[in-house]
Amino acid sequence: MRTLVPPPPELRCDQCRGELRLKQLIVAADETLDVDTEIFVCVKCGREHSRIVSHDRYSPHLKAR
Repeated sequence: MRTLVPPPPELRCDQCRGELRLKQLIVAADETLDVDTEIFVCVKCGREHSRIVSHDRYSPHLKAR
């Protein structure tokens, strides 16, 4: 499937500038920090990138596995 809108610059691979797609969401064990770690994979080169993002307050907190 082709992307209709180009991704923002922060969702581009640092190596090849390919598009990053979400692979896994890791919810922080400490709920007071209110940040999550997201792991993205580049569709061009396959490299994994992690990003720390603020937690979406409208989604429930999940237990870390």
